[in-house]
Amino acid sequence: MTDRERRPRDHDTAADSAEPSSPGRLAATVARLGDEVRAAHAAAEGRALIEMAKGILIERLKCGPRDAARQLSELAGRTDVSPLELAADIVNQAARDRLSAVASEFVRRTKVDAEAGGEGGRSGGGSRAGDAARGGAGDPDLSRLAVRLRTAESGILAADDTQSVAQSLLEHALAPLGATAVAVWAAASDGSLTLRGHAGFSADEARRWRYVPPGLTTLARSALTGRAGVWTRSAAESGTPSIGLREHPGSRAAFPAGTGGRIRGVLEICWPHPIPPQPSIIHKQLDALAELSAHTFEDTFAVRDAADGAGTPILAELVQFADGLRDPALVLVPHLDPGGALVDFRIEHVNRSFVDPAGRSPRTVQGALLLEAYPLAAAGSLFSHIERVHATGEQFHGDGIALTTLVDEVPLTALADISLSRLGPAVLFVWRQLDETARLAGLLQHAQRLGRLGGFEERLDTGEIIWNTEMFHLHGLPPTASPPRLEELAGRAHPDDAAAIRRFLRTVMHHRRPASVAFRLQRPDGVTRHIRAAAEPVLDVDGRLQGVRGAHQDISAQHWTEVALAATRDQLAHTEQQAVLRNRLTLQLQHAIMPPETAPVDVPALEVAVRYRPAESEATVGGDWYDAVLLPTKQVLVSVGDVAGHGMGAATSMVVLRNALRGLAVTGAGPAQMLSWLNMVTHSLTGHVTATVVCGLYDPQRHVLRWARAGHLPPVLIRDDSADSLPFIGGILLGAVADATYDEEEVQLQPSDTVLMYTDGLIERRDRNVRDSIAQLLVHAEAPADSLDLRLDRLLTHSAADTDDDTCIVGFRVT
Repeated sequence: MTDRERRPRDHDTAADSAEPSSPGRLAATVARLGDEVRAAHAAAEGRALIEMAKGILIERLKCGPRDAARQLSELAGRTDVSPLELAADIVNQAARDRLSAVASEFVRRTKVDAEAGGEGGRSGGGSRAGDAARGGAGDPDLSRLAVRLRTAESGILAADDTQSVAQSLLEHALAPLGATAVAVWAAASDGSLTLRGHAGFSADEARRWRYVPPGLTTLARSALTGRAGVWTRSAAESGTPSIGLREHPGSRAAFPAGTGGRIRGVLEICWPHPIPPQPSIIHKQLDALAELSAHTFEDTFAVRDAADGAGTPILAELVQFADGLRDPALVLVPHLDPGGALVDFRIEHVNRSFVDPAGRSPRTVQGALLLEAYPLAAAGSLFSHIERVHATGEQFHGDGIALTTLVDEVPLTALADISLSRLGPAVLFVWRQLDETARLAGLLQHAQRLGRLGGFEERLDTGEIIWNTEMFHLHGLPPTASPPRLEELAGRAHPDDAAAIRRFLRTVMHHRRPASVAFRLQRPDGVTRHIRAAAEPVLDVDGRLQGVRGAHQDISAQHWTEVALAATRDQLAHTEQQAVLRNRLTLQLQHAIMPPETAPVDVPALEVAVRYRPAESEATVGGDWYDAVLLPTKQVLVSVGDVAGHGMGAATSMVVLRNALRGLAVTGAGPAQMLSWLNMVTHSLTGHVTATVVCGLYDPQRHVLRWARAGHLPPVLIRDDSADSLPFIGGILLGAVADATYDEEEVQLQPSDTVLMYTDGLIERRDRNVRDSIAQLLVHAEAPADSLDLRLDRLLTHSAADTDDDTCIVGFRVT
């Protein structure tokens, strides 16, 4: 009897059990089903942890999934631990994150307590939390902590909502510590709290506490404002209002939950009775769990306050607002390290009124890290104020704050009134400088230093020569040296520039007109610098020459940049010429192997047509191929493939795989076996090439198509003017792993059936997912066509792809 025939009876049985005369049986059934669901969730989370460990073994041992599973089983047998515990240990060693650090410290401390021996290592109360911290009666197996933490992590990552996150935290990580309830609060920028998830509280209590206004002080708000964990021995006696005080009057803990230096919410844990002070390892466990729960807020915050960073509407509005201010302002966005911790802020924008205390231009500061542009901000309180505003959203205003800038190892300090506020992911930093006179006094000096300008003045009546510090630096002379006269300048320059320098001096000193000249200065230390000199005569009231003043500017960087640009232009022209030739050869190679429209095979009672449309740009010619060949067994091999990448490498790899598949087909193997062998060829012989392919063997005698796929889109079957995509059977792309197996399907074809195989260049769009693109393809494929050639031409015509990629289509129709 089939499953469908049995279902009515099962339904009748369930109906009978639901009769009023047997409520106990119905309650037992519901309870049993609930237990089965919870067991299924637990098993799924355990499987997820084991799969993570298998993935790590695959990467470390360079083996396949089957070998990784075998290695995990063997290692578990050797170490006499369960596969789940071993998986948690492998993940901890590979991750080296906060969860693994907590587990490692737990094991270390437990060993120290065990060596101390006796009840002395167990003093401090009988709570389950304390037992778990010491590895005592609450949790005798040391490795169970790692399993709990990683299982809780798997449950959180797999959860669809914050409610599921709270339940997973309580079940896997907090209940073993004796906790009976948990609340996950989301923090808003105004300081209010919203209950996003809970476990262990009644529904009515959760509804009453769904929102906490900014003015109400709770344990969770204390953790938010203090940016640190908060404990209370007895929630009922503390007098601080909070959720579920009647249900859970015992100890409580609240930890801020944040990522990237920003607090996004609070994790609150409840115990049914007071517990003694807990060791630091328990605090670290709860702090790590709070950080883990913070990931559940990320999607919401990304939508609500544009946490994606630059380019979002809120950040654009903040930039526009900053430009409207008359005081200098910076827009700062968080800069995170690879582990996700906040280490600095990037200066996303400087407003139009920005004046740097060190005299730097806005372009120099914009885009830099805050501590790189202003390294002394970390020494005072300024950076900590910015961190707090970013973390909590609280505004900060300060008067007379010192802004210290390091210029050439010399600190320059200015006093300013500052204002800090957060909007979305960014912090707006506004200041009003108080010592404007001192800033203007040093403006000229900074301009000379930043522009590498050296000033001079030579008095002809007294013979006095005055150089500033930058002038001595440009000429490679110590500040105590005697400055040379202008007449000696030609002797300090390259001989080829002497004539130009003499013309320059004659114009200034004899014709008494301003002039400039560029020359190569040969310094005493052997360094040659490119200098631009500008000078003007100094005349008295009667028009007599009294002296000459001017400036020298080091333009070496500009000169060598121009030289490098000229060389780069020549190199680019040569590279472009080679690329055009290489792309042309690639295109000719593809056309030679795969004519765009020539039918590749002639089989009785079978109509075959192909189409190949190369990329519009020669630079994007790829490795798409098609093939249809009659085998000695009278079967027809039909295949379509796509090698990753573009250019000559992709085209030559396409030739290797296409010919290899033809050779494998002669062996008489089925499609799945051929793809398994072709994967070995791809992984071993083609130099880190990956490719997708779908191939089939059609038997004209039985009208049967056997097919398999390796990461490729499945074929389309058109029958009675109805088009459907064949199923996505299992099969990893070629070249990803050394050992891979592939599923195989068999389709019984009927007269007038049409099968299409194609590459993704026919349907791929940047703004649409693959399944929507396939659905649109099926609509066009269902349209009636007088011939197979006309059907393929119509598919190319109506293709909505926008990736400018190659396209191959193979179609065959049973006649």
